Amino acid sequence: MTQPKDKDIAFGTSRNTNMIINIYCPNYVLFDLETTGLSSEKDAIIEISALKVSESKVIEEFSTLVNPRMHIPYMASSINGITDDMVQDAPDTKHALIDFITFIGNSILVGHNLRNFDLKFIQRDCMDLFGKTLSNDYVDTLILSRRYLPDLSSHSLEALAYHYGISYEGAHRALADCHITKQVYDNLAKEMENPSEAAKNVKVCPRCGNVLKRRNGKFGEFWGCASYPDCKYTRDVNANEQ
Repeated sequence: MTQPKDKDIAFGTSRNTNMIINIYCPNYVLFDLETTGLSSEKDAIIEISALKVSESKVIEEFSTLVNPRMHIPYMASSINGITDDMVQDAPDTKHALIDFITFIGNSILVGHNLRNFDLKFIQRDCMDLFGKTLSNDYVDTLILSRRYLPDLSSHSLEALAYHYGISYEGAHRALADCHITKQVYDNLAKEMENPSEAAKNVKVCPRCGNVLKRRNGKFGEFWGCASYPDCKYTRDVNANEQ
């Protein structure tokens, strides 16, 4: 199959930014990455997987290893099991992204910790390789879980899988994590339909949709966005909600 030229790749809408959505969407593409490390500045993508969902049912899967053109550190391999030998004949980042972008089209994106991890890697590489970024709106199940399950001590994917009785077998490979995250999202949909009293009292950032946390500052207590420093919204503890 002939690869599309860079100028032919569709980058969603004409907007330059992603907008977060804090509702359940029955039609979306859920995706997950494995990387050489946690830094979106110096580490690289080594696996991309995605599920295309229509009316809440998976209708198509996408998964590819990615050759990062760099050594995969032992620490990363010990977690995700992906080694240098496994990615030797895999497509490079550019060709893997072309296939991924073609797969997602204009779909809403869903993922766990999407805002602070997966999207940062994708957007960085899209800008470096194509000179533009994805503008697809997105749902972050980490943010939703903090909002609708405020009493949980951890909102990691593993903790949520345990909370909902979802098998965590095969975790830390991108496709397996996609299937786990989908089940988490389906369960969070029920929380959104019938929120607990604790969830009703959670304060939400009007700019980015993440939860607000009570913090202490130079001039006393205030509400600050959990997405700080990406979102710097603050509000006085005594101010009326907008």
